[in-house]
Amino acid sequence: MARIICLPLQAILIKVLLVGQMMKDSILILSGGMDSTTMLYDYSERIALAVSFDYGSNHNAKEIPFAHWHCQQLGIEHAVISLEFMVKYFKSSLLEGSEAIPDGHYAEENLKSTVVPFRNGIMLSIAAGIAESRGLQYVMMANHGGDHTIYPDCRPEFVSAMSAATKAGTFPGIELLAPYTNLTKADIARKGKVLGIDYSRTWSCYRGGDKHCGRCATCIERKEALRDAGVDDSTEYAE
Repeated sequence: MARIICLPLQAILIKVLLVGQMMKDSILILSGGMDSTTMLYDYSERIALAVSFDYGSNHNAKEIPFAHWHCQQLGIEHAVISLEFMVKYFKSSLLEGSEAIPDGHYAEENLKSTVVPFRNGIMLSIAAGIAESRGLQYVMMANHGGDHTIYPDCRPEFVSAMSAATKAGTFPGIELLAPYTNLTKADIARKGKVLGIDYSRTWSCYRGGDKHCGRCATCIERKEALRDAGVDDSTEYAE
């Protein structure tokens, strides 16, 4: 007859806590937009730290408070790191005021002005250093298929190359995880719907006004994604 071993409750609780700590192996780059907020909830069991970068964009001041709010809801540590040098040295309409942001869809050529050169590469490098310092193994980013046309540092080949670089350049072999790389924004919104995410507490608009402008590429993409995912769009749009 099998022998039944009864562990004390305290020992069980300690074991559960240890397992929970072991699962927290990742840092997430969290903007406060739809995509990274969805990833925050989707992978909350393994995210030890979420990092937002204030690089002086028109909309950082709108995004980051939402990022912090969601981290509070999930009990995940949140850090904000300033990259103020980017405003001084980098060329992008995202850094030049709301009037510099063009209207239209991402497929249009003029939307290339919204690229902040190698932004993700810089952020991922910093996050990899933090991950190694904290004994974590992965850095997560929430790029998706719709980003590929315009943003070079969101494409699959960039993800692969950057992961190889962080793995080679750190003692524990930090790796980059980008599980939404081949998803559409509507696919991500569908995940958010299942997870019960309140997207009204996220920010997308590149102009960073009091309300979403409704005309820039990211506003258009937000509207289309929520519509296609069957998510009620409670976003306040100026137009």
